[in-house]
Amino acid sequence: MQCPRCQSARIQRDYDDMPAIIRAVGLHKLLCNNCGLGFKGFDPLGKLHRAPSVQEERNRRRAPRYRVHLPASISLIEEGNEAGKATYTEPSRGHCETISQFGMSLSCVGTRIPEQELSRIGRLLFVRVALPEGQIEAVVSIVMYTRTGESAKKGWLLGVSLKQISDSDTERLTAYVARRAVSEPPVIFE
Repeated sequence: MQCPRCQSARIQRDYDDMPAIIRAVGLHKLLCNNCGLGFKGFDPLGKLHRAPSVQEERNRRRAPRYRVHLPASISLIEEGNEAGKATYTEPSRGHCETISQFGMSLSCVGTRIPEQELSRIGRLLFVRVALPEGQIEAVVSIVMYTRTGESAKKGWLLGVSLKQISDSDTERLTAYVARRAVSEPPVIFE
């Protein structure tokens, strides 16, 4: 049996039934899994069944992430008075908790950075992360944020994506991530 529109053989019974008398004769409502056309067809032996589409779970990450505990300093980027010039706030100390080729998660107390600035998706930050081979510097954008800890020791967990990084720092980061790929498995997040 084929679909009248697209000629596909991926046919199943439709979720809407015909009256019982008509079904007894073998006429059923059918559904094409290729183009979605609903039509009537003859299936006296009942070979076609209803089958909900099943989508397999797939990892949509562009690069694997690795758990780390690297010191980091985080500063807000503020637009300067001159066009194209930016200034940075006093850095706040933190840690890089996971790292990948395209982003990282940072934890910090954020005492020097106002709460409303850290909770803005898309806010630009200037980050320095101390890798074992040397420090990398990057402009990052906040993708997600979470408040952590108790009331007296509240902190931040920031998910950031890399926006701007120098070529030498990119090479250093790529080499570090490649070494981590050999030494340990990537982090799988649910």
